[in-house]
Amino acid sequence: MSEQQPTPEPASTPAQQQVETPAASGPATITRVPPVGEEIHLPGPSLLPIFNAAGITLTVIGTTLGIEFIVVGLILFLFTTWRWIASTRKDIAELPLDHSEGHGGHGGGGHH
Repeated sequence: MSEQQPTPEPASTPAQQQVETPAASGPATITRVPPVGEEIHLPGPSLLPIFNAAGITLTVIGTTLGIEFIVVGLILFLFTTWRWIASTRKDIAELPLDHSEGHGGHGGGGHH
């Protein structure tokens, strides 16, 4: 029975070596993190897309129910589309001026 005890020990030794190898290379991967780039701009929450979709839906439903639904749907759709575009233009105008220079993911280096 003493012959069976040495067998598990060599099997656990390579497993311990496999655990130690990634741990030793772990800090090297942390130091290779690329520098922070441009912040991602996300628009704020808005109900405009929901009302825009409701306007389209009313317009489509109006083709079977009557002209009143078409008119209300088109007015709602056109108004929300106009407001949505105006809101997007305002958000774009508030971006930093150097945003367009670095556009395309090239970092903007060397552009003056």
